[in-house]
Amino acid sequence: MTDSLLILAAGFLGGMLNAVAGGGTFITFPALVASGVPVVMANATSTVAALPGYLSSAIGFRHEIAQIDRRLVLRLTLQTLLGGIVGSALLLVSSNTAFAFLVPFLLLAATLSFLWGGKVRQWAGAHRNAVAPFSAGTMIPVAVYGGYFNGGLGIILLALFALWGMTDLNRMNGLKTWLSFALSVIALGIFAVGGQVAWAPAAVMSVGTILGGYMGPPLARRIPMPLLRALIAAVGFGMTALFFWRLL
Repeated sequence: MTDSLLILAAGFLGGMLNAVAGGGTFITFPALVASGVPVVMANATSTVAALPGYLSSAIGFRHEIAQIDRRLVLRLTLQTLLGGIVGSALLLVSSNTAFAFLVPFLLLAATLSFLWGGKVRQWAGAHRNAVAPFSAGTMIPVAVYGGYFNGGLGIILLALFALWGMTDLNRMNGLKTWLSFALSVIALGIFAVGGQVAWAPAAVMSVGTILGGYMGPPLARRIPMPLLRALIAAVGFGMTALFFWRLL
């Protein structure tokens, strides 16, 4: 019961954070590990539990997504699915020992990406078209990362869109949520076949993410965004330090 309450609360907080600023993985993944789920399964389960939140966000941005050329959305979706298959498969063949070694470094990278997300997007916007716009050569590697470890994916996608020359933040957020949803769907299939989803915790956490995604924004609006981002970064660095300590 204690573990279920912990997972439900983590899902709520994670869903709330993903809805307003990102960083939900900093809450959901460590909570699953703390409840006794092995690290590889915890990462897969955290990705699966975030799926309903991505879907609801994509529905909320449906008008913005509809403004993007359908052929482009289809092409990027296919590239995302391909990269997601590779990344998810890599996670399946990773041992818990190997992944536990990588976790603190991945969390640190995700935390830094979140903390400096605004500056990263500004830099990317200043260097727009420095890479081939909407190319598989940039989309697929990002999707591989997302399939392997979902933390900080939203920030990375927004920076990539800015590099491609996109400037409408609403359309960028809409495309981000749609591609995140598509990646989560393919990851769900692969993780399920590989037996790496803890279904009971995933179901409980999904309830929390749905509630957090729906109820969280009104609560979060009462917290100044700089303070909220600082709190999320503090949690990210704290979880990074904890997993480095576990590694040592």
